[in-house]
Order: sequence, then C-alpha cells, then structure tokens
Amino acid sequence: MTAAPRSARDVLMAALIGAHGLKGEVRAKVFTEDLSALAAYKRLHARDGRVFTISKIKEAKPGEAHVTFAEVLDRATAESLKGLELFVARTALPEPAREEYYRADLIGLTAMDEEGRVIGKVLAIHNYGAGDVIEIARGPDDTVMLPFARDFVPVVDVAAGRVVIAVPEEVEAGEEGSVE
Repeated sequence: MTAAPRSARDVLMAALIGAHGLKGEVRAKVFTEDLSALAAYKRLHARDGRVFTISKIKEAKPGEAHVTFAEVLDRATAESLKGLELFVARTALPEPAREEYYRADLIGLTAMDEEGRVIGKVLAIHNYGAGDVIEIARGPDDTVMLPFARDFVPVVDVAAGRVVIAVPEEVEAGEEGSVE
C-alpha cells in the first residue's frame, strides 16, 4: 500500500464496517448514490496515506457493498481495517450540478444567522447514524452541533462562502455543546 497525497478537501467515499468471507473482502458503508461511481475511482486512500485499489465491488444491502481490494488478501487484514474511512481527492470528482455541493465544499464556510451576523465557521459534517449533523466552530474551544436539515440550515451558498443557520435560542444564548 503506497502513500497518497492528502487534502482537507478529500471527499469521504466509504467507511469499512467489517470483514466479509475468508479471502479479504470487506463490508463498506458507501457514501455515493451510485455504486458504479465508487468503482470508477478504483483507488481510494485513507487519511494516513495508504492507498487501496478496488478489484471488485458488489452491492450488499442498500448503502453497503462488499469490496475486494488488491492490497487485502486475507480475513485478518480485512478485520484490521474496520472503521477505516476511504477518500478521493475533491479535484477527482466532477463539478456538482447547480444548487448541489459536496460536503467537503462546506468545510470552512462562514456560518451566519438569518440577520447576517457571523456565528462561526463550518468545522465538519458528521453522520452518527440518525442523520447529518453540522458542526460549527464559534471559537477555539466552542463548537455547536445542529441537525443538517433545512429547518436549521435553510441556505447553503458555496459560491458566496456561507451557510445560513436558523439559530435555536440555546445557541444564541451561547450555551456550549450540541442542540437536540
């Protein structure tokens, strides 16, 4: 496994969730709408620089696939990769359609309230299984997490470098942490 260049603008394509079978195949949660899109990239990389070459991919259940990587030859290796996130460089992806965006494009955008006041910067978009969550850094040790849904984020304007947040009272009051 050779090293690949890394970037903050890498796009998460899959997360490995376990081994499948005895010959090194892995189960992956796939973050593309079309499985063939993932297969088209052939080479994915981990944050630590390791590169994985897709030899074979087949759909499992919705949102998951069984993937064979040229570099993974046995179950023990496949098991050791559980939890690994795999990326492609943002520059390798096609430009999104109008009014569409990649989550990686949101990182670093200015988060503003509906009156135009700066709240902070978009730090990350997470998904812990119950839906997407936007994390906004308001200061060095102050972040807030909100559901990444139209009710909370009514405007995403990548070209203007901003997202508009419908700020819940708890965030306006300056309470730290996540808002439920």
